Amino acid sequence: MEVKKEKRIRGRTVRVVKGDITERDVDAVVNAANSHLKHGGGVAGAIVRKGGSIIQEESDRIGLVPPGSAAMTTAGWLPCKAVIHAVGPRMGEGDEDSKLENALLSALRIASEQGFKSISIPAISSGIFGFPKDRCAEILIKGARKFLEKTPDTPLDLIEFCIFDDETLGYFLRELESLE
Repeated sequence: MEVKKEKRIRGRTVRVVKGDITERDVDAVVNAANSHLKHGGGVAGAIVRKGGSIIQEESDRIGLVPPGSAAMTTAGWLPCKAVIHAVGPRMGEGDEDSKLENALLSALRIASEQGFKSISIPAISSGIFGFPKDRCAEILIKGARKFLEKTPDTPLDLIEFCIFDDETLGYFLRELESLE
């Protein structure tokens, strides 16, 4: 893991790191999930491979989660306490920007309600769901700032964006840099 950039917002840290989200030592990691919580490929597949089948079994009991929402399971063998499954939009389904922001805000609300102090989030919907990487970075970084401004009593002290590839990392770094 390499910390690439961080900023303080309302006394809290927002940072962008390059790395593998399944190795993050935080209270919760966010999974970029589909509505059926079937964790086959991408970030979701990696989380279940490393965390164990309990994550998929708990997800199966939860059932359908609409785009823009999130649900939580245990973390299995991952180093975190929980996995928050945020369902982002697929490009072309309509209202994608607000669904992506709502997926982020749902995940941050769940983390806050659980009393978590730290969370690591991938570039939700920017992989096989086809969401443009630059817009993803803008919506997620600005969404984190909005959450911290509107939720001053959140226990979250660290909101981290854990990015795996260099192209997406560049967009997240530029977006974080541009925050006032």
